[in-house]
Amino acid sequence: MIAPHWWPAYIGIGSNLESPEGQVTAAMKAIGGLPDTQLVSRSALYRSAPMGPADQPDFVNAVVALMTRSSARQLLQNLQEIERQQGRVRDGARWGPRTLDLDLLAYSDQVTDAEGLTLPYPGIAQRNFVLLPWQEIAAHFRLPGGGDIAGLAAAVSLTEPRIERIG
Repeated sequence: MIAPHWWPAYIGIGSNLESPEGQVTAAMKAIGGLPDTQLVSRSALYRSAPMGPADQPDFVNAVVALMTRSSARQLLQNLQEIERQQGRVRDGARWGPRTLDLDLLAYSDQVTDAEGLTLPYPGIAQRNFVLLPWQEIAAHFRLPGGGDIAGLAAAVSLTEPRIERIG
């Protein structure tokens, strides 16, 4: 019998409610405990201004690198379950405050635009709160059709939205 293949995946983590630093740290631990998944690396934490409505608290963001035997769809379902367990309520509001947001940024070199799953994650090239932490752990990862993370991070604004490394 052939062993299942291990696939690299990158997860963006964000929170701006109910102790955001604690939410992000707890999410990292939960992700590391997923079945058939190994947490390989994690970035520092960053504080950033919200991308959406400005009348909400700042976000705490990070990115983690995984190796997983789960499919992209199964991994996404597992991430959504972690969000639910940490109090995330999906009410249809976009870019609003949340206890936890886990985004499957990339899954190997897979490109897909299926219902509920788009890879790579849309808008990465415009999000400093994704690119800056991601370059810490995988600067040379190449997004399908989008260049490497270091190059994308070099081209993104370091001030809009406002962002700072907090540890």
